[in-house]
Amino acid sequence: MKAVIQRVSQAQVEIDGQLIGKIGTGFMILLGIHTEDTSEDVAYLVRKISKLRVFEDAEGKMNLDIQAAGGAILSISQFTLYADTKKGNRPSFVTAARPEQAIPLYEAFNQQLREVGIAVETGEFGGDMDVTLTNDGPVTIVIDTREK
Repeated sequence: MKAVIQRVSQAQVEIDGQLIGKIGTGFMILLGIHTEDTSEDVAYLVRKISKLRVFEDAEGKMNLDIQAAGGAILSISQFTLYADTKKGNRPSFVTAARPEQAIPLYEAFNQQLREVGIAVETGEFGGDMDVTLTNDGPVTIVIDTREK
């Protein structure tokens, strides 16, 4: 799994002009799922994200995790994170998991984040979404479970 994690002061997702998810302070996460990903990748990523200390404490140091900062997560499925651009000009997505594999893992990721006490809003898997955000910092971190 590959997650692009952006610390935000606000983020939202719309489909056809209708708001379907919105958060204030927290993380906007683009989540890509690889054909070889399993529930172990989900658990690893949830552990890393829930404990990631990138929010400022009273002294202005990045020392707080998302729960200590009172944040939430906007989780967006993003198969294009596994684009292979080595050959030609049209990306290949053959290593991105097909929906029948990716949807259960995406849902498990969001559910496990909720189970550790983090509020999670989502986009629509496979939907044509308009995502807007205000990147705070900016702070952007990429975690790839294939590199653990």
